[in-house]
Amino acid sequence: MNKAAIIECLSQVEILHGVSPQQLALFAECAQPKTFSKGDTLFQSDDSADALYVIVDGSIQLYDIKEGIEQSLTVFSRHEFIGETVLIAPEHIHGVNARMLANTTLLQFSREALQSLLEAHGDLALQVCSTISQIVIRRMEHANSRYENIATLYRNNSYRTEHDLLGEKQIPDTAYYGVQTLRALENFNISGITLNFYPSFIRGLARVKKAAALANHELGHIPDEMIGAICQACDEIVMGMLHNHFIVDMIQGGAGTSTNMNANEVIANRTLEILGYQRGEYQHCSPNNHINCSQSTNDAYPTAIKVALLEANEELMREVEKLIGFIELKSNEFRDILKMGRTQLQDAVPMTLGQSFQAYASSLRNEIERLKTCSGDFLTVNMGGTAIGTGLNAAPAYREKIVPYLREVTGYKVRLADDLIEATHDTGALVMYSSALKQLAVKLSKICNDLRLLSSGPRAGLNEINLPPMQPGSSIMPGKVNPVIPEVVNQIAYKVIGNDQTITMAAEAGQLELNVMEPVMVESLFESIEILKSGMNTLSSRCISGITANAQVCLDNVKNSIGVITALNPYLGYEVCTRLAKEALQNDCSVYDLVLQQGLLSKQQLEEVMAPENMVG
Repeated sequence: MNKAAIIECLSQVEILHGVSPQQLALFAECAQPKTFSKGDTLFQSDDSADALYVIVDGSIQLYDIKEGIEQSLTVFSRHEFIGETVLIAPEHIHGVNARMLANTTLLQFSREALQSLLEAHGDLALQVCSTISQIVIRRMEHANSRYENIATLYRNNSYRTEHDLLGEKQIPDTAYYGVQTLRALENFNISGITLNFYPSFIRGLARVKKAAALANHELGHIPDEMIGAICQACDEIVMGMLHNHFIVDMIQGGAGTSTNMNANEVIANRTLEILGYQRGEYQHCSPNNHINCSQSTNDAYPTAIKVALLEANEELMREVEKLIGFIELKSNEFRDILKMGRTQLQDAVPMTLGQSFQAYASSLRNEIERLKTCSGDFLTVNMGGTAIGTGLNAAPAYREKIVPYLREVTGYKVRLADDLIEATHDTGALVMYSSALKQLAVKLSKICNDLRLLSSGPRAGLNEINLPPMQPGSSIMPGKVNPVIPEVVNQIAYKVIGNDQTITMAAEAGQLELNVMEPVMVESLFESIEILKSGMNTLSSRCISGITANAQVCLDNVKNSIGVITALNPYLGYEVCTRLAKEALQNDCSVYDLVLQQGLLSKQQLEEVMAPENMVG
């Protein structure tokens, strides 16, 4: 890159807004152009933060790895910057990882070069540091889930004017959203849970908008010079870019119109940017006329919901599979440990501890099949139905064109509903899937109830297993350790059950040709999925993996239990066994000891009868 190109690039970077061309030239002298290929690592979490990076072209993903699970944090693209803390903070490590999502060109500014430059030009240092402080304030506000006006996140000195049916509004120039999103921010400061809490939902919206654009382009409604930019904008959002501009509350009036327009506006403004126009110049690409072409909220929004839930369900099932794997490891580890089975909290018949854990695994495996079955209805969509299912404002061929593109973009075997009017107001698929989430939650809660009971004590409870100690259990009782991980999973289950009730009531509240209560149904479903995923991950790694068995306690309980008498029926007969059981209860002794005392079986015979392989099948 030549110096002029570097200066032009730097003039577009927010951190250098207001810096004169002469001062930009000073920064250009410090710049080191670097090129990277897709997948290359820029830095890792334990690397020293020793440079500021400006993206000339391409994109960079920041991600973290916790307990072996990779989590995408954000994506930076053209004219954005990473590592500004080198200007204001002492030496430190990054704490996160960064890699290229595409072939990327960067400008690298070393800490030493920047410090020398700013030390020599105090006025420039003051100006840049002032800009950084505004950015830091904005990011700190963004970390808070509730505040008066989310538009203040984009506080700056430059605005653009946008208008809608109700009049004009001032939109911060840095915002990719537009006037209708801003109105939603003002109207629906409700839960603090915004669209960007659920990335799969944003990806679903972007994928549906891309498929719609491709279908409209084939029909001649989207011009050739625009389609590539729309697709690029949607692809970037799928990769994780611009998610912080999807900021309307998940719970909203209007049947999802605010969510749909948030997506339309962000995609339109990014498209404009790609085409070389300014954000808000909607005469070149309109959120309504182009991004929402041939669509209504009433078909695009539920279709995006279903696409997103298909993806989220796959993630959920992977978490269930992982939990099953941890449980089956314990089942194998405990396969030879004999214990008493219990029904109605009373001694029943012997079994192995491994069998108990295997039953938990089998129970959860059934839920994977149920999740697959109940998510199947998400493949049926109403795209092309527009407002009420009649297809008004969509070309007759649109509904046939959109389905192949949806399949291509999403990777799912999407199909069009037979009756689009029915499909537009029906929310049965959400109700059915919620019931599967509830059943999974109920089974997880039952497992956790068992873990708490089996680990009760340690001196005055069952004490058959030990849960790994996670934290001190009391502010007043020294030495107490509580089963906090099973307890939190129990509470997750109660929340999921409550969400299912919300979804049921919201589905019932549908009227005539539309159910306007979909937003609360969607928020409830995504919340249930996320807390179930987190709960199962926590249960796997912080509880199940560390469980140990008190084998001698388990065996002593078997020997001291009246329930063991059932295993002696084939050898001593029902009448003798009934007498032994009565004597054991009256004399407070074990059946095991009575059998030996009365010479009914030899010790060797009794041990053989009570061997796990002979007692538990």
